[in-house]
Order: sequence, then C-alpha cells, then structure tokens
Amino acid sequence: MPEPDPERPAYDPLRPGPREAIAPTGQGGAMDLALEEGESLEKELGAGPAGPQEKARSLWSDAWHQLRRNPVFIVSTLLILFLVVISIWPQLIASGDPLQCDLSKSQQGSSPGHPFGYDTQGCDVYTRTVYGARASITVGVCATLGAALLGSALGGLAGFFGGWSDALLSRVADIFFGIPVVLGGLVFLSVVTSTTVWPVVGFIVLLGWPQLARIARGSVITAKQNDYVQAARALGAGNARMLLRHVAPNAIAPVIVVATIALGTYIALEATLSFLGVGLRPPTVSWGIDISNAASQIRNAPHMLLYPAGALSITVLAFIMLGDAVRDALDPKLR
Repeated sequence: MPEPDPERPAYDPLRPGPREAIAPTGQGGAMDLALEEGESLEKELGAGPAGPQEKARSLWSDAWHQLRRNPVFIVSTLLILFLVVISIWPQLIASGDPLQCDLSKSQQGSSPGHPFGYDTQGCDVYTRTVYGARASITVGVCATLGAALLGSALGGLAGFFGGWSDALLSRVADIFFGIPVVLGGLVFLSVVTSTTVWPVVGFIVLLGWPQLARIARGSVITAKQNDYVQAARALGAGNARMLLRHVAPNAIAPVIVVATIALGTYIALEATLSFLGVGLRPPTVSWGIDISNAASQIRNAPHMLLYPAGALSITVLAFIMLGDAVRDALDPKLR
C-alpha cells in the first residue's frame, strides 16, 4: 500500500475546499484532479459538460432562417412589396388619369412630367404602366389562392383516403391537363362579355388546380406513411384530426413552393390572353392590353411597347425568383 503524501493534506469531508474529479490517464488507471482542472481537461478533450444547447428549429423556422440570409429572397420580396403597394395606391407615384387621353400628343416621346411618352390615343404611358399593375397583381394573387385552395383540398383528400376518390381525381385531372391553356382561354373567354378580372381568374383556377392537386396528393401520401401519423392512428385519432393536425402541416410546403412560382406564370397568362383580346378588356387598364395596342407601332413608337412589357417581365421574374428561394429553403436536399 503506497504511503500517503506528507505534502498533500488529508481529505476532510467537513472542510470546505475544491472538489475532486477522476480523469482517465490513458494507461488503464486514473488520477485525482481538482474539479476546475478536470473541467479544463474535458474541454480540451472535447468532452466538456453539456452547456446550454440551441433549441431545435422546426421546418418553418429553419426555412425562415435560411430565407433571411438569401439575397434573392430579399430583392424579390422588396420588389413584390413595391408592386403590391403601387397596385393598391397607384396615385402615390402617378398623379395622372390613365383614361385621360389627348390625340394631339399621339405617339409622342418623353417630355417633362411624362417620362414614358404617349401611346396611340395620346394617353400617358407612365400612368397606364403604373395603374396596369393593379389588374395583373389582382389576377395573379386571386387565381393562385383559388387554385391552391381547390387543388390542395381535392388532392389532399384523394391522397389521404385513396381508393375510388383517388382514381376519380386522377382521371378528372388528366382531362384538364389535356386542354391547351391558350386555346381553352380563346374558347372559354370569347363568350364572356364582362370587363372585370373575375372571368379571367375563374378560367385560370379552372385549368390551374390539377397541377396543385397532384402536388398535394403526392405530398399527403408521403406524409401519412410517417411514424407519427401511424402512432396517432393507433392512439385512436380520427381522420379529421390526423389530416388537419399531423398530415396537412407536414405536406403543405411543396404546394406553397409550386403556387408561388405559378403566381408569376398566371400573371404572364393573363397578359397573353389580354394581348389576344379575350382576357381583360377596355376600359380596364392592363399591361397585356397596352402591349397589344403597341405591337403594330413598335417601329414608329417603340416606347409604347417597351415600358409595359418591361414591367410585366420584371413582375413575373420577381415571383419566379421568390418561388425559387422558397423552394431552396423548404427543401433541405437543395442546401
């Protein structure tokens, strides 16, 4: 038995002093260390005591954390917010009347107070370009919300319950997928005499919901096979509770991504139908109508075409960029 070290005081449990820890020597034995020294050694070895750890983030909080650091998301969001603001309050940056025209100024170029010049009817191109954002944004947002709600509801129910409802939805969706969009718009909207945006919104929803329904169906089928859904079913949860509390929140992300990208596509579709004369019609102010009126005068007055076409392109690009940023944030495989 080794003799006690005379220089080291005997251990007295009643005497206050530094606590001791046992640390491995790497030789199969152990040595006594003061607690402070033990903690320092553990930190050096990478096995320090567990400190306060960062709370695990959910899918949505993690996506927001990624989006805040994405410059594409920031730029596209600021641009979309600007477009939404001028579509609601166009008088903030345009004080004129888009329907007030002067034929004596037909096709004139830019002048003080009228930087975009005039169109064939003598209307201010700048004012019409600003006011045209209202119709395009309204059609895009309303059509996207309608198609997303209808497609998510039908596709989610079909994917969750399966059986004959799933087969019926798939066949109906195939029928709508077989209808050419532009040709369908020419046939459907040519018999409509309304000058509001709602016929165009209804047509886009009618042909846009099958795509979102298929996305929702596949996402729900994947989500309902997870262990937490099976556990909820084993505990006696009903179909409504499982669908609303467990399946839908974990299956909605792909629908949001596709709907965000589709919003820009719907705005371009509205402009295409208006250009062909079956979409929005005068006196509604629309970029598609202005592009259609300027197409025949592109050589004599190119400014009539460039400004509304440029505004349309920037708007569609902003929504597509936003959809790409949201997709990258919600899909961990793309990081």
